[in-house]
Amino acid sequence: MAGGKETPRQKMIGMMYLVLTAMLALQVSSAIIEKFILLNNSLELSSGAANRINEETVLKIKKAVEKSGNRAADVAVIKQAEEVRKYSADITNEINSVKQEIVAKAGGGLNEEGGIKNPQEEAKVAEMMIGVGKNGRAYKLKQTLNAYTAQLNQLSPNKFQNLALDGKEDQVIKGNKEQRNKDFAELNFESTPVAAALAVLSQKQTDIRRMEGEVLNYLASKVGAADVKFDRVLAMVSADAKTVVAGTKFKGQMFIAASASGITPKMSLNGSPVKVENGIGLIEFTAQGGGYNAEGLAKRELQARITIPTPSGRDTTYTMNQEYFVVKPSYQIETGTLPPLYLGCANKLSIQSPALGPLWAPSFSTDGGEIIQSGQKGKFTIVPNRAQLNITVSNAGNVLGSEPFRVNKVPKPSLEIRVNGATFDERKGAPASGTRSIQVIAIPDESFKNFSPEDAKFRVSEVEISLARNNRRIDGVTLKGGGGSISSLAQKAQPGDRYVVTILKVERQNFKGAVNEVEMGNQYRTVPLY
Repeated sequence: MAGGKETPRQKMIGMMYLVLTAMLALQVSSAIIEKFILLNNSLELSSGAANRINEETVLKIKKAVEKSGNRAADVAVIKQAEEVRKYSADITNEINSVKQEIVAKAGGGLNEEGGIKNPQEEAKVAEMMIGVGKNGRAYKLKQTLNAYTAQLNQLSPNKFQNLALDGKEDQVIKGNKEQRNKDFAELNFESTPVAAALAVLSQKQTDIRRMEGEVLNYLASKVGAADVKFDRVLAMVSADAKTVVAGTKFKGQMFIAASASGITPKMSLNGSPVKVENGIGLIEFTAQGGGYNAEGLAKRELQARITIPTPSGRDTTYTMNQEYFVVKPSYQIETGTLPPLYLGCANKLSIQSPALGPLWAPSFSTDGGEIIQSGQKGKFTIVPNRAQLNITVSNAGNVLGSEPFRVNKVPKPSLEIRVNGATFDERKGAPASGTRSIQVIAIPDESFKNFSPEDAKFRVSEVEISLARNNRRIDGVTLKGGGGSISSLAQKAQPGDRYVVTILKVERQNFKGAVNEVEMGNQYRTVPLY
């Protein structure tokens, strides 16, 4: 399809059509039906506006031919332009007739307020457009639309894609297993409410006017309508740099620039085509790094070409070269130094680039773990799965560098004994008759807790508490949750005895809520009694 010359508005309409095509397969609500009606109205307005522009193009062709003395070759171009207008008017009127019939037969006509009485009706749309045995109006319409495309392709150097496509021909649809085997009629009018069917047809009318406009512009370029007349004058300022450090000089040039509204010049930059709007080429590209000097600068050169047609029929090309410099981007990790990461934990990092400022659009990847985006520019979480890894920093798709990180194992927690709910001091001991509960608490490493609080959730899940006298074990209990009541042992306890607390299991809950056992080795504590 010849889409390189589409205006932003035409591209917007095309995007709206993609949305429409995707929504046709859905069971739509009344709210969406209203949006289909709004979409149809917008498409009809766009088609009408394009029609008026195309009419003005024909008038310009006629004026240019008359001004050039009505040469036979130019008069033939007028005839071709008028034929294109007639083709477009005939098929547009035919589609209008189909739309009116859909409103009358499927939509039940118009109500007192001018709206469609039954915009949600689907069955009657399918009956009319697809029909029994596939003899509905859409099949004849498909032939008409594609015949129109063939007629315009005879006049245009840029060949258009058919207006009516089956599912297997449509680039948007052919990847959908449920839709790709449908023909044009089924694809656009099966299970389709009245409002959506009208929008489909209005989109075809918009495409017709777009194609008509492209062909008319081409025909205009063959006659005096494309003569170079610099009728648009602009004041321009070309600055050496748009960013200036305080206390330094701003340097640039001010001049008058002119463009011709009757032609659309062809422009290229370094061999690639440049988008042209209102005679002005819009340059936008990603500056490529590499080859920096000691000051972090890389010299580059732009090679520009602008080609315009002349009354003689030959094109004239103007060339220019422009030198510019690419600055090596830099970034910094928020802590200023590379912080240690913890294995299997949510390590939050922030990498920023003050030098790039608003152009800072980073992305991150790693060879040793999982990257979780935060939604904030430059901030992310990394979950390592190996002892050492690299984090690659990119900006707008360009790799800036790779940083190595060391990965530490999660430090084991310390264990604290609490007797009767209070922290126990082994130097003092505990009263034999008054010790009723023993609890073991897992205390996370302070630096680890500060760096990764969501992963520093430890707990003692099982302990064994034994009452010992001399070298003999008197009794014991196994308690979940790190401890609890030992009343059964306290009844047998005597001064000089001791409680031996063996820690059987310690667990840690990570940032995802998963609980894993912590390997603590043989851990036990003694509570002497007095």
